[in-house]
Amino acid sequence: MKTSSESRQSPVWQDPTAVALLLAATLVIMSNATISPALPGLEALFASEPNAGLLTRLLVPAPSLAVLLAAPFAGFAADRFGRRLLLIGGLTLFVLTGPAGLFLSDLTSILASRLALGVSVAMIMTAQTALVGDCFTGERRTQLMGLQVSARNFGGMAFIALAGLLAGIEPRLPFAIYGLAILYLPFIWRGVRDIPNHAAIPESAVEIAAGAGEGRWLWPMPGLAGLQVVTAMIFFLNPTQVPFYAVTLGYDGARTTGLYLAVLMCSGGLAALLHGRIKRRIGDPGGYAAGFGLLAIGFGTLPAGGDFGLLLAAGGLIGAGYAIVTPIFIAIALQLAPAWRRGLAGGIMTSSMFLGQFASPFASMPAIAVFGYEAVFYATAIGFAAMALVAGLAMVLRPLPDRTRPA
Repeated sequence: MKTSSESRQSPVWQDPTAVALLLAATLVIMSNATISPALPGLEALFASEPNAGLLTRLLVPAPSLAVLLAAPFAGFAADRFGRRLLLIGGLTLFVLTGPAGLFLSDLTSILASRLALGVSVAMIMTAQTALVGDCFTGERRTQLMGLQVSARNFGGMAFIALAGLLAGIEPRLPFAIYGLAILYLPFIWRGVRDIPNHAAIPESAVEIAAGAGEGRWLWPMPGLAGLQVVTAMIFFLNPTQVPFYAVTLGYDGARTTGLYLAVLMCSGGLAALLHGRIKRRIGDPGGYAAGFGLLAIGFGTLPAGGDFGLLLAAGGLIGAGYAIVTPIFIAIALQLAPAWRRGLAGGIMTSSMFLGQFASPFASMPAIAVFGYEAVFYATAIGFAAMALVAGLAMVLRPLPDRTRPA
């Protein structure tokens, strides 16, 4: 049940600040995957360079490595110098470094620009996370976090589809997509304002307790960040290993992967819209139970990928499950951290997500080489099922959210 003040407010997606933060959220997917369709063409274009094959393959994960290293520092900067300055600075750097591949003459220079792009993403994501905590509370914060995951998924679908079309014309052209971020700048400039830390109103007893002890809130963070690392690492099997698995099944790797990822992203975008309802009805433990359960079913279905319909169904289940659990990580981090440390909390959670993505191929490739795709998928399903069981027990043992006030 909403309070009278909340009921008088316009929907969160009509708030200029929310619009600015949703636009910023779409840049996360754009940073890595946009140039994926262009990789074969880029390798052929720079074939005369030493180590062209390796350098070309490093172009996609390079921003993730930079985010992993830069995000904690971006968190300190957000707390010290303000979120708005960091967000606008990050967006400016994004616009300068993202399209650089259009003009740079060698792969080494392009790789350096991709690392700089990752720094910009660290600045944007960290500031964005802190601003969500500063500017929104209760039900509106919950709705916005679900909308952000939807924006990432639907934005990713649009950018990757456009990149595929451009890469078919000329392999450098997908880099031009990064220049679209300049259109975001007026919305973010007008929509985002810093809120003084002392003006942030604690929304719950948990947040008040977190603020009472400067370092007390940090103790649960390693466990939360570690869970996000594992979840992201396993989820990243989809873009890194499913394409090769599809080939072993006799499918056209490029087309099958494109359709599979489109289903995954669309399902995730739709599921994330339910984040607010899930939180109201079954709380964060219930959300974890539902999301991990869907991930378990999805990965358990993948080995039946010889049936094309079941392969796509698995992608849909995995996308929905990941979209349900993703905003819960950020929600708990923002609830734990006091207002003046939300930048650091955002940096920690940003680093943990990209650490999982970056580590995924290094963990999965040896396991697949030894045990095979099907065994790895089944083991992943069992692991997620166990996590869903633990979360379900926590939901049963913990009282449901009080529906007489905003969650």
